[in-house]
Amino acid sequence: MPVSELAPLGLLLLLYFSVILCTSMDTRCWTLGDFNSPVLEQDGDIVIGGLFPLHYIAPQTDHNYSERPQHQECSGFDFRAFRWVQTMVFAIKEINNSSLLPGVTLGYRILDSCDHVHTSLRSVLFLVNGTLSQTQADAAGSAKCLSTAPVPAVIGLASSSPTRAVAQTLGPFRIPLISYFATCTCLTDKKEYPSFLRTVPSDVFQVQGLVQLVSHFGWRWVGTVGTDDDYSHYGIQAFTEQLERTGACIAFHHTIPKAPSQAQIHAIVNSLESSTARVIIAFATEGQLLELLVEVARRNLTRWQWVASEAWVTAKLLTIPELHPVLSGTVGFSFRGTTIPGLAEFLLGVRPSPRPESVFTNMFWEELFGCRLGYKDSGDSELPLCTGSEDLMETENSYTDVSRVRISYNVYKAVYAIAHALHQLLECGSEEQSSDHVCKTESKFFPWQLLHYLKKVNFTNQFKEKVYFDNNGEPVPLYDIINWQKDGKGTIRFQMVGTYDGSAPHGQQLKIDEGLIQWAGGHNEVPVSLCTPPCPPGTRQATRPGQPVCCFDCLPCAEGEISNISGATECTKCPQYYWPNKERVFCVAGIEEFLSYHEIMGIILISLSLFGVAVATVVTVIFFLFRSTPIVKANNSEMSFLLLLSLKLCFLCTLVFVGRPSPWTCRARQAAFGISFVLCISCILVKTIVVLLAFRSTIPGSISLKLFGIPQQRVFIFFCTTGQVILCACWLALAPPYPYKNTSYQGGKIVLECKDVWPLGFYLVLGYIGLLSCMCFALAFLGRKLPDTFNEAKLITFSMLIFFAVWISFIPAYNSSPGKYTVAVEIFAILASTFGLLFCIFIPKCYVILLRPDLNTKKGITGKTSK
Repeated sequence: MPVSELAPLGLLLLLYFSVILCTSMDTRCWTLGDFNSPVLEQDGDIVIGGLFPLHYIAPQTDHNYSERPQHQECSGFDFRAFRWVQTMVFAIKEINNSSLLPGVTLGYRILDSCDHVHTSLRSVLFLVNGTLSQTQADAAGSAKCLSTAPVPAVIGLASSSPTRAVAQTLGPFRIPLISYFATCTCLTDKKEYPSFLRTVPSDVFQVQGLVQLVSHFGWRWVGTVGTDDDYSHYGIQAFTEQLERTGACIAFHHTIPKAPSQAQIHAIVNSLESSTARVIIAFATEGQLLELLVEVARRNLTRWQWVASEAWVTAKLLTIPELHPVLSGTVGFSFRGTTIPGLAEFLLGVRPSPRPESVFTNMFWEELFGCRLGYKDSGDSELPLCTGSEDLMETENSYTDVSRVRISYNVYKAVYAIAHALHQLLECGSEEQSSDHVCKTESKFFPWQLLHYLKKVNFTNQFKEKVYFDNNGEPVPLYDIINWQKDGKGTIRFQMVGTYDGSAPHGQQLKIDEGLIQWAGGHNEVPVSLCTPPCPPGTRQATRPGQPVCCFDCLPCAEGEISNISGATECTKCPQYYWPNKERVFCVAGIEEFLSYHEIMGIILISLSLFGVAVATVVTVIFFLFRSTPIVKANNSEMSFLLLLSLKLCFLCTLVFVGRPSPWTCRARQAAFGISFVLCISCILVKTIVVLLAFRSTIPGSISLKLFGIPQQRVFIFFCTTGQVILCACWLALAPPYPYKNTSYQGGKIVLECKDVWPLGFYLVLGYIGLLSCMCFALAFLGRKLPDTFNEAKLITFSMLIFFAVWISFIPAYNSSPGKYTVAVEIFAILASTFGLLFCIFIPKCYVILLRPDLNTKKGITGKTSK
């Protein structure tokens, strides 16, 4: 039944058990119906109610509303819960013997909740309505109708679902309900549960602690097991949400039905067995887990590390020898425990009695010793009669284990919280109290008044623990971390291995001593529970489609990225000018690359450049030595020497391209290249024009030669070169190239190059050279049929063809060459074209000067010599 329907159900039951018949003539009221549940009670001035799950198996009833359901008894006596009951009795007797409430005697009325919603509701209504039947009311003459509740406060319950139902029922009447074990976060809502308080921390703190515990041990692939109740639903939901924020994942979740069949248990265990998760977090009580764990033990499945919630982490019911291989090594959160002085002796002093108020004690005795009491017909003829020699001192179970009680301590604190609230309510500490030092009990008080003072309770108990409730009715969230360890006798003991303080600053809440922990299977190493092992450094996690984020593939980091930790979800990009090492684990400074003077390629290109200068110098010397010969005179010696100078400049400009780029070299290299070649081509163009004019003129001393004499040739070269100088000056002034570290060519290398801010400037410089070259080629092509012996125009035409071939192939090679090879291509183009011009124009002449002096005559150069 959904919990949202429990409030109406509680009110209906309230009406069912408490039909108030009030008229103007008759104000009597009485309880209708019957409720035959056993009660453990003792009278007092103020009676405190108690609800405890003395039985953990509730009867299964058919929901047939055509007739009243038959009352059925619960089964499965819980020794641990009976200890809680006796702790409440012990605390009340201890208070009655103290000076906390002088003149006031506390009593108790305790019922069995069976850990069941319907039984809990029937029990709490029995507590708050009293026990008067109609016959008793008639005999009494009158009965007050809920003007004051017989029980002003109730201590209970253990499970969250019954607690929610009871809290919703008591809330409208402001009757305080103090739970000692209900931890569901849902109970924090004060609008829905205005009179609910508890001495046990809310699950929200336990969930936070469990998430920190799982993260602390690196478990990223865990399963959860719960039951079909509010405690499990809310706890697992909160745990799952918080765990996923840490990057961990839930491998599976299974809900154990309230009354599971063997087939359902087998199906759950089969699913657990097929999972790769090695850690299981269980939100359930011991009774609900028992069948599942027995099946796990039967199959000898011991590879799991169990993590317990506070509901079963100290449950003796699960420490039976059959479950040792399964649960040994369990870790979990437990409420802060202590040893209550005198409690052990009180518990061992319990004896059965024929009195009605000892019915629970008699049940306990029969369940513990398996015998039937002689004065009570147990209804079970198979049980033998007790001999009277049975002694609790000779038994060992969860009832007698009081070395460090936890839930019992919460019950103890709840009783004392009510006592301290009554102390304030009854003004037991007021200076105006009577001379005999008793509390003011002349006037009756209402439950809501007690609730008011309960919310303001603030005292330090004998164990130096501060007891108070915050605005949500919550205590200080303190936990012990418990580890299930085998002792020398082969029994399980609960070893405290750490603490958790939910009120401490973040990062200081969890304190754990790993050296004290014994893990599942007796291992000393922390179990590993991962869907996929963490990716090694140098890789990153890539989630598999359709699977949780904890199941992933490991992919190498991309170019330029690293990961230096295991389990990295993303790779980190290296800083600028840094590059990953081979394993992509850390960044190293990129290797700077440029055309250096010290590398082979640079040495070869520089050698070729200097060789070209040397050849041009030799040619210059030859021309100077033979300057008076006809062949030198006929070739316009001034232009020849200027051309040789420009060729030397073309060779030398390549030196600026080699070496580490700097601001001045980036500006100088293209300017030197452009101006040198324009000067060179201008000289060739002038020589071509002069040759054409000389050989095309039929009249000696033609005016055309005079119009294009030496001064005009100089002016022509000057203007041609000045155009290139202006173009380069504008380019370098407005958008000069600058040194740039280029990392896009090859991983791990930084190519130092000159970055062209305005690439069009370079192509304009190159285009200007090409324009002059085209003019020169066109004119030389027109003079290709001059005399064969010395055809200057033909040599210029051939040199221009080589020049074009070099620079046409240069453009695609320049754009496609990576890094320093871009510079090498340009140097090669400069050297190749310069050598082409030098060899094509001057080598034939040097050949004639040095080897064929017979052709170095006026007739020889005009082609008029006889062959």
